Amino acid sequence: MSTLRLHWRPGTAAMAPHAALAEIGVEYDLARVELNAAGEAPAAYLRLNPSGLVPTLETGELVLTEAAAILLHLADAYPEARLMPPLQTVERSDAYRWLLHLTNTLQNTLLRLHFPERYGESGVRTSAAAAADRELAAIERHLDGRHWLVGQTRGAPDLFLFMLTRWGRILAPPAWERPGIRSHFLRALALPGVRRMMDEQGLDLPPFATHP
Repeated sequence: MSTLRLHWRPGTAAMAPHAALAEIGVEYDLARVELNAAGEAPAAYLRLNPSGLVPTLETGELVLTEAAAILLHLADAYPEARLMPPLQTVERSDAYRWLLHLTNTLQNTLLRLHFPERYGESGVRTSAAAAADRELAAIERHLDGRHWLVGQTRGAPDLFLFMLTRWGRILAPPAWERPGIRSHFLRALALPGVRRMMDEQGLDLPPFATHP
């Protein structure tokens, strides 16, 4: 199979695909996208992904953007890694729902918190924080009595939620202060691929993860 190359920046939406690659155990190359003083990506990267955003996955002739799309591609390309439940099952459909909900709703809400200047609205942080609180409360209820979002094993939606939980550290209180979400975060952090991703991206662990 062609070499897999992931274009990334630390702590961005590249976290989930990066963790997926590491969980699969396949060889991959990491290409860090360095921004200039104006926050712009290099011209060579813009030819791959005109938006300048990360992640982008290259494999053979395929150039794939969008973290959720990359996760689904990897799930199909490496079914033995069980990033998604089997096809034509209720669990598979539920995993699609969770992954799309996380990227379309919670991720978008957290982006408004991190980058309010992109949205040009007054009070954007306040409205985004309220929306994030509602979304996280629903996830907390869903996780009651569960280890993972769908089924009995970790999947792509769990890697995505781990990423967004870390993004939600800027909330008051942080996303991981909810007990169910914290337990999920720690469970995901114990996965070899997630820990490898954190190490390779040079991301710090929260105090409760380093000092149980």
